[in-house]
Amino acid sequence: MARQSIGDIRRAELSQAAFEALVRHGIRGTTLDRVAKIAGVSKGVVLHHFRDKDALFEGVQRKANTVLRICVTELLHHADTPLERLYAIIAGNFAAPVFQQEICHAWISLCSDVPHNRQSQRIQTAVHARMRSNLLSALRPIAAGDAPRVAFQLRTVMDGIWLRASFQIAPMTGAEGVAEVDFAARHLLAAHHVALGDIDAARAKMQSLADLILTTRIFREQALTGG
Repeated sequence: MARQSIGDIRRAELSQAAFEALVRHGIRGTTLDRVAKIAGVSKGVVLHHFRDKDALFEGVQRKANTVLRICVTELLHHADTPLERLYAIIAGNFAAPVFQQEICHAWISLCSDVPHNRQSQRIQTAVHARMRSNLLSALRPIAAGDAPRVAFQLRTVMDGIWLRASFQIAPMTGAEGVAEVDFAARHLLAAHHVALGDIDAARAKMQSLADLILTTRIFREQALTGG
């Protein structure tokens, strides 16, 4: 594994501080001064690593999406069937390191900037392209010609649950998020005669692995550092 430079470590720390500021104050209330205070450095140090607020938010978006990607990838390593790959993607998107109410709030704040920021648009386009590719890889063997449409519907459901989780007062658990996507997946795959027992087994395996692997201290530390 390549060693991180001091600059890379500092940028990761500042991205984390910016993320915390975003959670507390929203996108409009997150200033370079507040980020510097949370990080325990001067504003000049922040500007040394990020030329402006837009560059800092780009780092925050990349960090958040990296953690999500790592969660999904880790579960995909343990998937042996198309259905297990599908539920690895679903469980990874609602894993403990990423699916928290505060992170949902920050995600909404970042998404609100997409229509006005080309770099945010490029990042979200890349994120959705990766999600679509992963879903199509899992769905083609079981949904045949309907795979693109089923993939689109599942992506929409997952985004909608993240949106709902950011709005409701009581925090939504990752298990609740998986259950809602599972409900949609079962109905979308019903026309393809997928055995309910196979769906149950795939969901149970991936949720168990997510609970076992993605919640460990070592995994969390690796995910947060992008390792």
